[in-house]
Amino acid sequence: SRCFGSPAGSSLHRSPQAHCAAALARMTKLKAYELRAKTSKELLQELDDMKAELATLRVAKVSGGAASKLAKIKVVRKNIARILTVYSTKQKMEARKQYKGKKYVPLDLRPKKTRKIRRALKVEQKFMKLPKQKVKLSNFPMRRFAVSM
Repeated sequence: SRCFGSPAGSSLHRSPQAHCAAALARMTKLKAYELRAKTSKELLQELDDMKAELATLRVAKVSGGAASKLAKIKVVRKNIARILTVYSTKQKMEARKQYKGKKYVPLDLRPKKTRKIRRALKVEQKFMKLPKQKVKLSNFPMRRFAVSM
């Protein structure tokens, strides 16, 4: 018997079990752009479904399930990772919008850079002068020399 969704001559180099497993894996893979279109609640619901499916697949693995189910474990794990990635990026984008223009921003939303760069003085701080220095510079400016040869 042929697996659902398989082209006529595609199983020349594969066993039927491997072919069915590959077809199932292709059918269930989630796309990140589709996940980005969903709301946070929908993503969490999808995550719960995927985790439940993973649990059933692991039970099937222990009880000696079909090869198609064993191949599906990897796909489901990757789908869970995709969902979590999209969910966390959504959360971070919402937090960035909330703190935009505020005086203080949480540490995880600030630019990472390096510790040295973060500790360094800003450009305007670097060139600031004290009032006494300003007076001294105005009273005693740099000398100009005319070099003639």
